[in-house]
Amino acid sequence: MASSILQELQWRGLVADIANREEVERLLAPGAPPITLYAGFDPTADSLQLGNLIPLIVLKRFQLAGHRPIILAGGATGMIGDPGGKSAERNLLSLETIAANVAGIQGQLTRFLDFESKTNPALLVNNADWMQPMGVLDFLREVGKHFTINAMVAKDSVRSRMESESGISYTEFSYSLLQAFDFLHLFEKHECRLQCGGADQWGNITPGIDLIRRRLGQTVGGLTWPLLTKTDGTKFGKSESGAVWLSPAKTSVYRFYQFFIQVEDAQVINLLKVFTFLPQEDIAALEAQHLATPERRDAHKKLAFELTQLVHGETATADAIRASEILFGGSLEGITDAQFNEVIAEVPNSTQSRALLGQPSGALVDILIAAGLSPSKGQARKDIEAGGVYVNNVRATDAKLILAPEHLLFSQFVLLRKGKRNYALVRFEG
Repeated sequence: MASSILQELQWRGLVADIANREEVERLLAPGAPPITLYAGFDPTADSLQLGNLIPLIVLKRFQLAGHRPIILAGGATGMIGDPGGKSAERNLLSLETIAANVAGIQGQLTRFLDFESKTNPALLVNNADWMQPMGVLDFLREVGKHFTINAMVAKDSVRSRMESESGISYTEFSYSLLQAFDFLHLFEKHECRLQCGGADQWGNITPGIDLIRRRLGQTVGGLTWPLLTKTDGTKFGKSESGAVWLSPAKTSVYRFYQFFIQVEDAQVINLLKVFTFLPQEDIAALEAQHLATPERRDAHKKLAFELTQLVHGETATADAIRASEILFGGSLEGITDAQFNEVIAEVPNSTQSRALLGQPSGALVDILIAAGLSPSKGQARKDIEAGGVYVNNVRATDAKLILAPEHLLFSQFVLLRKGKRNYALVRFEG
């Protein structure tokens, strides 16, 4: 018997809890008719982050299984802010900012979901479209009367904020009611029967289920996945420089690729299950290789390749891999302009006059000092004589070397390295 998508999600560690389990299992049983489901996000920036990948991948899995995914951009709820997981109230965004953020994110969604399918096209909706025309009195009568303060205060996200020094405003307190109305609207307009989200969304998902039952007498379901954390319990998806973004303008493709190359050994197999579409047998084989020869980092390389290609495409992924090889000492032979641009973005840059080339003042020892790789001529000579200095990833053997036009990459650059990882790029202009 073929496994259901629910069983697949469970194997991949993507099920934390299910609301109305019997109904959800019936809806998702093998052979059952396709359903419509949704997941939402608040457009707080003009790019999605790594934390947004799980809902997109889950929705993609459902679409590949024949179901219709809806992704909801919270143009209305984004103006309020979800209190869950926050110690203080968010800054309120303007309508113009939120609209710009939704527009920026829309292009990223097409890499994950098929909006042109003839059978089950994905749908992007914005809850501002149905929230903004609604009056306060209508909302209180149609939604507010179905919820008790007792139940709302009992939610972990609300209670923790109430007990904090900053407290919680009525604005954020009402957030779960807005999300509940979203589910009701999507059920009435699109027959949406399942809402998905992270485990921290449980308290926002269940009110929608209750509202649909009370208003319409219908049973719908909810599904959450575990929050992804590092082995020390901190939030996954953050690098030393901050959030890992899906936009290459915010996080370069090279850094995105390297983030997954560098994930903890203890997490890599779990991340392959969560983030990739590799079949179970392929992941099992990678796990066996990882346990036998972890130093080869085959599982890490496969994870980084699959995720970077999914988010950024084949060409950008190839460029990031090539840049990685160069920055780990590989040859520059055959490097393309795009690949070299990835390198440029990752190493310290400085500029020198083109007139130095071929002249005594263009001596490698002087350029090493100017580039910040050596503190003095004496030390620079020692570094070269010891074999620790590289020009365009080729070891320099002559301490008297003078850089000349033939050393330039793309008629402009020289890539210097001291030791294994200490790089500097010199741009010759003028």
